[in-house]
Amino acid sequence: MLSIYNTLTRKKEEFKPLVAGKVGMYVCGMTVYDFCHMGHARVMVSFDVIVRYLRHQGYDVNYIRNITDIDDKIINRANENGEDFNVLVDRMVDAMNEDFAKLNVLTPDSEPKATDHIQGILDMTQTLIDKEFAYVGKSGDVYYRVRKFEGYGKLSGKVLEELESGSRVDVVEDKEDPLDFVLWKAAKPEEPSWSSPWGEGRPGWHIECSAMSTCCLGNNFDIHGGGPDLKFPHHENEIAQSEAATGENYANSWMHAGALRIDGEKMSKSLGNFFTIRDVLKEYDAEVIRFFLASVQYRSEINYSQDGLKDAQTKLDRLYNALKDCDLSVEVPADDAAVIDFKGRFVQAMDDDFNTPKAIAVLFELVTQINKAQGDVKNQLAALLKMLADVLGCLQADPEEYFKQGVELDDAYIQDMIEKRKQAKKDKDFALADKIRMDLDAQGIELQDSREGTTWVSK
Repeated sequence: MLSIYNTLTRKKEEFKPLVAGKVGMYVCGMTVYDFCHMGHARVMVSFDVIVRYLRHQGYDVNYIRNITDIDDKIINRANENGEDFNVLVDRMVDAMNEDFAKLNVLTPDSEPKATDHIQGILDMTQTLIDKEFAYVGKSGDVYYRVRKFEGYGKLSGKVLEELESGSRVDVVEDKEDPLDFVLWKAAKPEEPSWSSPWGEGRPGWHIECSAMSTCCLGNNFDIHGGGPDLKFPHHENEIAQSEAATGENYANSWMHAGALRIDGEKMSKSLGNFFTIRDVLKEYDAEVIRFFLASVQYRSEINYSQDGLKDAQTKLDRLYNALKDCDLSVEVPADDAAVIDFKGRFVQAMDDDFNTPKAIAVLFELVTQINKAQGDVKNQLAALLKMLADVLGCLQADPEEYFKQGVELDDAYIQDMIEKRKQAKKDKDFALADKIRMDLDAQGIELQDSREGTTWVSK
């Protein structure tokens, strides 16, 4: 039985999809004005693992992840660069897809852009006006009446009195109430704009996701997810405008990934601890980064540090070592007691709100058994390890190639040095043999001797 922590109800609940065997899932994606950072990677890897597990369990998942391709940040950055906003958006979308592909994040089933859903945004805004949940200001901006929606604050736990005195609330003379938020922004000079019943303008951020999610999944769907910073006001406002417009419950389960911190502090450009995915990929293999992010339960905060990544590297090396010299093409016997036990405990961990740390602990128990086993049993357990790790999007590489990745030395040169060392040992020239080993070690190559001969891995 799969249970999911629902941010809305603040408790774990048995997952019961609206349609048996099918899952409609919407996750707020990127605002594409810059390269994606490690906080984005944390969220996207988290939901990628969730989608993979749901599919592993037989669910037909319709995974929607939107792109915000028009907002103040995009307009400002395009103006700074002296380029059309569409050119900036296309370049950043390509970069985003490249980064996510390296992290083995699956492409969503649909990736709607806000500017492709202008008509749906206009229709929903007009419905809210007709129901008196929204009004047109003197400036041409359209605002949502927060106080008219009785359930406002149910996701975040915010109360109106608290918001009234909060510093986050902008006081705008055009609003009836300082708590009201914008649905449609009147056009400013030289800004991108679209025609509307209220004049030229562009959508507000919150209404974009309401229009796109209901268009792709219907008025009521199973799961809505996103980063920790979206709970308020973005997701709170989505609920208010969607449920007021449709008269139906919006999303049944709300899921929020935990924040990523840098050496214990919040990631911030002003603190100088801001890392893009591309920054980190220059130092660490993509699968190491993914394993590091997946090893912490999705709701928990994760602390990004060099020590954390090095530990992930060590653990991933151990998993790959267990696969070396094994035949991974063998069939995993479904009726084997050990297989049933390991698969059962892995599923039990993941069914508990996608508890990846417990699931990974099961993988390491499996590694211990692989290292003790021989012959067909060893191959079958290794194939099982790869099968279960695949649910987490890990152990995708050939083990031999994994240990050689990043090595700049020519393979033929290394093999030649191994042969020279072998001959030196035959000649009892142990000083030369040691020197060859140390020289290769200094260049990041570790030699491993066994009865079968000498192999090498990159350090």
